Amino acid sequence: MSSPDLVNGIEGTDGSWDLTASLREAIAEGERLIAAAPFIRTDQDLLEGYDYLAGRIRMAMQTAFDYDLDRPLFVNPTHQFSRQGLDNPDAIYFNAYLREGVEYVIRGRRGTSADLSFQVMGGAYTATSAATSMMAFDDRELDLDEDGNFEFTYVAEAGAKTMIVREVFCDWDTEERGTIWIERTDTAGQPARPLSRELLTKKYDVAARSITASIQTWFAFPQFFQYKEPVNTLTPPQSTPGGLSSQRSAIGHYELDDDQAMIVSVPRCDDCTYQGIQIGSDWYVSTDYETHQTSLTKSQAVTDPDGVMRFVISERPPSGSPIANWLETTGHRTGSMMLRWQQLTRDLTQEDDGPTIQIVPVDEVDQHLPHFTPLTAEEYAARIAARERSVSRRMIS
Repeated sequence: MSSPDLVNGIEGTDGSWDLTASLREAIAEGERLIAAAPFIRTDQDLLEGYDYLAGRIRMAMQTAFDYDLDRPLFVNPTHQFSRQGLDNPDAIYFNAYLREGVEYVIRGRRGTSADLSFQVMGGAYTATSAATSMMAFDDRELDLDEDGNFEFTYVAEAGAKTMIVREVFCDWDTEERGTIWIERTDTAGQPARPLSRELLTKKYDVAARSITASIQTWFAFPQFFQYKEPVNTLTPPQSTPGGLSSQRSAIGHYELDDDQAMIVSVPRCDDCTYQGIQIGSDWYVSTDYETHQTSLTKSQAVTDPDGVMRFVISERPPSGSPIANWLETTGHRTGSMMLRWQQLTRDLTQEDDGPTIQIVPVDEVDQHLPHFTPLTAEEYAARIAARERSVSRRMIS
């Protein structure tokens, strides 16, 4: 039987409290924002927008209902079913929310990924500003025991809002995930707050605000960086805005016709544990990296004898044949692109390390590459099958 206070709290003739009203309104507003996106040209663009909206809803619900400042945990809000912020196909992302002045203990076991990094952010990414990086370091600063276990304590400083952990993989086939968790030392062992109408209303409202805010943020974010650059160019390697001290990136955006290809040449860097390239859609998200080759790391790519990796970005197979370093645009005539270097042991220069770009006819790519080795359809399909297996083994959602 329902308790008297529950019965007395019911509103409406149908016995509903209608706690989801704000969420429904936010989903409808999100749909309007998606449908009005200025870069939609085709039905496929709009379908991807609705898929993107599903990811925004999923992320909003996860973060709002997992959100508990008394009992923090690392959630995985960004993955192949919830893409955002030109997410890196090679990374697993974890976020935990923080309360200022509180002591946290972070424990885990280091896996064999190319990079494991920690970052504390102040504020949040919005449509008008970026979050502030307050602390950032990678696993080289962890005290690991012989089994790879680690533990450290962090007292959230003034302004600290979120701890972000990135586990980044260079070799999808061999590198293994580790484990990680976080706890507050002052609330461990205490029961969670009981459910209440006020608490659930707040959670639904938080989710509602997150849906529209995240859409507006990631519509605006590339305008701060990628789209300030001339089309079909990449910046020199530089510190990633709001990123890690040991990371560099080169960013840009492309516009290619079906009969055009972009050749991106970049020296392989052995002074970092991770180096990768990816392309993304105008929704500022990764494109299908499971069943298409839209990203490559230095472990996955072929390096020419001169030490340079030459990537070909195009809709159609270059010179009529897939090649190992082909990046498929998957129907996106325009989009973002990004190169990353992580756990660097030296700084990079454009002269020695930076990317260069050529735009050539897609049917003449072989004339512009010093080494053009076509793959058979079966060989390329085997590469895709290996990607699917690796994503399935590595990713969580």
